[in-house]
Amino acid sequence: MRINDFDVYAALLKEKSGLTLTPDKSYLLESRLSPVAKQWGYNSLEALTMALNGVPDPGLVKDVVEAMTTNETSFFRDTRPFDTFKATVLPFMEKARMTGKRLRIWCAACSSGQEPYSLAMILEEMKNKMPGWSYEIIATDIDHKILEQAKKAEYTQFEVQRGLPIQMLMNYFEQDDKIWRLKDVIRNKIQYKYFNLLDPMTSMGQFDIIFCRNVLIYFDIDTKRATLEKMVKQITPDGFLFLGGAETVMGVTSSFVAAPDIRGLYIPQTHPFIDSKDDSSKAVAG
Repeated sequence: MRINDFDVYAALLKEKSGLTLTPDKSYLLESRLSPVAKQWGYNSLEALTMALNGVPDPGLVKDVVEAMTTNETSFFRDTRPFDTFKATVLPFMEKARMTGKRLRIWCAACSSGQEPYSLAMILEEMKNKMPGWSYEIIATDIDHKILEQAKKAEYTQFEVQRGLPIQMLMNYFEQDDKIWRLKDVIRNKIQYKYFNLLDPMTSMGQFDIIFCRNVLIYFDIDTKRATLEKMVKQITPDGFLFLGGAETVMGVTSSFVAAPDIRGLYIPQTHPFIDSKDDSSKAVAG
């Protein structure tokens, strides 16, 4: 690929999605954008590039961005964050929200829905231990097509075999030939919306828990910082932020700090969880 062509896509993706495309990933352009070029009637990637110069069709821009957005996910991906959600975050919130008994959760960059549905299944399993509680799970993504796929809540045998406990498969899915479809008791718990993390977040409202995993790794440091500093304004002072295992706030922003002794979990600086961990450590030491 010509350097000038690469620069066109790199600039477009940075502006529209925050995605930083490095030269070593240029091979992805050919594999992911060739179908887009064909769909729009262009016989080569070079012709597609020319169409993106000047004032391109907004629909073409949308298709290019969506084609380049990574949608790798699975049920209970990486396991640990979901264990932390169940064993640490929910018990903390059970005490902190004892009066209102309500939680609001945001899954940013939700892809095809496995992450929010995993959370919904955990909450369904916990309902007898937390009677009277209500939950709102908002799941967003920049890809319109993947959102429509997530809403259908239909998965292949391969997809349900990746990380999903067999008991949950039996309890919450119905099989239709080669497709596994989530039952309404789980599917209806999620509200899907289009949202670009580069946009202002005030319209999203306040959240107790935010999952934004394996997203920041695709941003440059300035975009990471801007995203986190917007996000901290949308999380309650005692809320929790989950990032991916390869992501951190260190060297990026002081808006969040790492939760003591828990990898991938971040909290606002004055979070009472810090004091509770300190008190627990003192009790053990004493």
